[in-house]
Amino acid sequence: MSAPVAESGHPPIYSRLIHERGDVVAEVRSVAEHLHREVARAMDWSGLRHRAGAPTPRPRM
Repeated sequence: MSAPVAESGHPPIYSRLIHERGDVVAEVRSVAEHLHREVARAMDWSGLRHRAGAPTPRPRM
């Protein structure tokens, strides 16, 4: 026999913990999404172009 599950699909203790401690899972998800967007912007090199007429750098050996 399993424990009753609240309407949210989580056990009742989950709602109580969210009330007491805040929704840590949602906060972590939000921070992770923010960092993902920030890293994507930092790693986006598409805006870098060689100036017209500038020599192309040689690969190092």
